[in-house]
Amino acid sequence: MSKVTIELIQELREKTGLGIMDCKKALLDTDGSIEKSIELLRKKGSLIAEKRGGNQTSQGIIYSYIHSGSKIGVLLEVNCETDFVANTDVIKTLAHNIAMHIAAMRPRFISEVDVDSSTLEKEKEIYITQLRNEKKPENIITTIVEGKLKKFYAEHCLLYQTFIKNDQMTIHDLVKETIAKVGENIKINRFTRYEIGA
Repeated sequence: MSKVTIELIQELREKTGLGIMDCKKALLDTDGSIEKSIELLRKKGSLIAEKRGGNQTSQGIIYSYIHSGSKIGVLLEVNCETDFVANTDVIKTLAHNIAMHIAAMRPRFISEVDVDSSTLEKEKEIYITQLRNEKKPENIITTIVEGKLKKFYAEHCLLYQTFIKNDQMTIHDLVKETIAKVGENIKINRFTRYEIGA
């Protein structure tokens, strides 16, 4: 019990953005380990996200971000369950971080379900041609193509990209973490990225 100090709780709060009681409980459950507490809270966030996943997200905000120099801009729609949560700093911070990420990383889609079939077929065709040119056996080409598509999604789909401010998490992880903070389902509905001359 004495291992969990006010300083430790404060440090964990700063790293996770979660409440005092959640942080204190996590630290007590992990004998005062910050790293294990973060891991525990992430797992808890995943469970909350799974439970809330089917809930309707009919409220939210449209967030605009203009990158310094005014050459790149992003419009982003983030949805949640209630108007109250939509107007919190937590959602605004999430929207800001995601919009800034979009400006920097140029995602083309939100997730794999948004990738149109013509783009998908074109990518598969390129991979298959490359693998045949490399004389790979036909029976393993399908498996290799699946792996290459996963890499394609990680590069081009917003949710699977590594977050620019924390290389230990994806945007999907960031959304799940925020769901744990607010206790509501959150979805990135759409975005548009603008760049001068692009």
